Amino acid sequence: MKRLKLKSCIAMVIIAIAVSVGFMSCEKEKEPLKLSTLNITGVIIPPLIETYRGAEVTVKGNGFEMGDILDLKANDGTVYTITVTAVSDNSVTFIVPAELNTGLYAFSVTRGDISESLSYLNIVIIANLSIPDVAGKNIKGVVYCGSEGVADVVVSDGFDVTVTDENGIYYLSSAKENGYVFISVPSGYEAPVKNGMVQFFAYLTQPQTAVEQKDFSLVQSDQSEYTVLAMADLHLANRNNDISQFELNFLAETKAMCAQYSILNRKIYGITLGDMSWELYWYQNSYALPEYINAIKSIGCPLFNTIGNHDNDPYFANDWLAEKTYKTVAGPTYYSFNIGEIHYVVLDNVEYINEGGSIGIIGDRNYNQKVVTAQIEWLKKDLATVTDKTAPVIVAMHCPLYSVNISGENQTHSISLQNGTELKNCFSEFSTVHYLTGHTHLNYNVSDGNTFEHNTGAVCATWWWTGKNGYAGNHICKDGEPGGYGVYEISGRNIKWYYKSIGYPKEKQFRTYDRNTIHITAEKYTPHASDTHKILFENTYAGEYKNQSADNYILINIWNYDPNWNIEVKEGETVLPVTRISTKDPLHIISYEAKRFEVGQQAPTSAFVTNTTTHMFRVQASSPESTINIKVTDGFGNEYTETMTRPKEFSTSMQ
Repeated sequence: MKRLKLKSCIAMVIIAIAVSVGFMSCEKEKEPLKLSTLNITGVIIPPLIETYRGAEVTVKGNGFEMGDILDLKANDGTVYTITVTAVSDNSVTFIVPAELNTGLYAFSVTRGDISESLSYLNIVIIANLSIPDVAGKNIKGVVYCGSEGVADVVVSDGFDVTVTDENGIYYLSSAKENGYVFISVPSGYEAPVKNGMVQFFAYLTQPQTAVEQKDFSLVQSDQSEYTVLAMADLHLANRNNDISQFELNFLAETKAMCAQYSILNRKIYGITLGDMSWELYWYQNSYALPEYINAIKSIGCPLFNTIGNHDNDPYFANDWLAEKTYKTVAGPTYYSFNIGEIHYVVLDNVEYINEGGSIGIIGDRNYNQKVVTAQIEWLKKDLATVTDKTAPVIVAMHCPLYSVNISGENQTHSISLQNGTELKNCFSEFSTVHYLTGHTHLNYNVSDGNTFEHNTGAVCATWWWTGKNGYAGNHICKDGEPGGYGVYEISGRNIKWYYKSIGYPKEKQFRTYDRNTIHITAEKYTPHASDTHKILFENTYAGEYKNQSADNYILINIWNYDPNWNIEVKEGETVLPVTRISTKDPLHIISYEAKRFEVGQQAPTSAFVTNTTTHMFRVQASSPESTINIKVTDGFGNEYTETMTRPKEFSTSMQ
């Protein structure tokens, strides 16, 4: 992107409290400070303070005095000293330095030889150009970095697409139907973050006849190497102990990961893949999209969101109206952005029908899995702005593009999205397209020409059921892998990935079973169920595992398997043949179906029951007690091993 000096530029500052430890400075003070309380209390810094460089800003707080020195310390050690110009019983007023740049600052006050830290401030310098109106254009603005305009930035209202001129200025003629305008954040830049969410859009508040100016501030960023977390199906609804499971397991883990990446000065970003909430419980449990944003805002990395079927308002039997709440709370339902050398596209591939829904009444919540025509037309315009078709494109959407099956030892696939072929054709000119999807609560991969789909297991696993109090005490998806998320390590155009199981190290990529020890009976796993439910459990849910086996089979469930992986199994020095099979994961059966009968004494929810997995493998040993050595190598040469001592116990606490 070209960056040119803005003319007649007036600066405006947005100050927001930083929520990520990853932003905090690791610099040591040049001189030790005497730390003591100055009795400054009740400091309140609003999420946004809009002002001009050189203008006065007032912050609420008790105990400030004339003569206090306010310091803003940047990550590089630069300190901006601000003189207090006025104080009252509950506020302090100061002047924004004329030389202040966009960045994160440690905010402190010094009085004499005593210094006290107040907070961390994320300060973004926003240009405020006086841009002339243009006939027929009702949205205008400038995209800039510091005091320089950024040229060739894509700007859209979700229908029309334009680009900024050499001064970073854009104009749009819009019906304002979506109620916002957004930019495709260009490579080498980042947009501000508020409550963990990337602020690449601005809401429109005036009628269509009114001209609105919406400016966008950017900061430069080294994106030569970075990591992306792809997080599907959080389903936060304030049920099944989901909030505590989310906070104590998933959020604690990802926050620590983001903090570690920050220490290493490696960029990390997050993309949710839909169903962050659960519309069935929006009104019943008073837990909806605002509560989701509040829950995840401290994750520690900038987040981009994707709408899922459960993120639509169940009081509306109309796709456009049902997604209005999402747009109001979370922003655009489809958009694009760039990180490094990769173009990202986020799509809404749910057409929400919700028959019978009306205000106060939740409808059927039915939907079509498709990308509606208006969005396809926008997508074509967006992709037309990407000049290098050899660079990878990553597409995030909720419902999968493909469905898969196992036929013999081979995986077969077919397009399951209603207009999936039309969608694929939009990317026909591109060399490499990766789809990141969720929805199924399963893991599977599909390679098809220039397309590779990563259908990612759910953060919530089986809707938080197996980890609920009184249940199995584990956290696994319907096909047996632990609940988790995808991790994509990107260097230039090179993309490597792995599935990260929540609560396990990166090296945990499979689980083994000793089939001889698996015997799923009602008496053992549902002893307190009714006789009717015991019969139902064994005949309907236990499947082949209701019969004990003495054939010395070992089962290996490899979470994120694709044909580029290699599996080697040895019994002593003997290499054992490995066969891919179509079967269910036995651990999920005793962790969900059995517990539903045992704890709740009710039939399992049909959508949540154990699925046939596409990544189960079987080998046969010569003895029931021999030690088996397993080595699994992924497509990037990473080796994962296990020495399996048999007999191996089968239980809900197995690893």
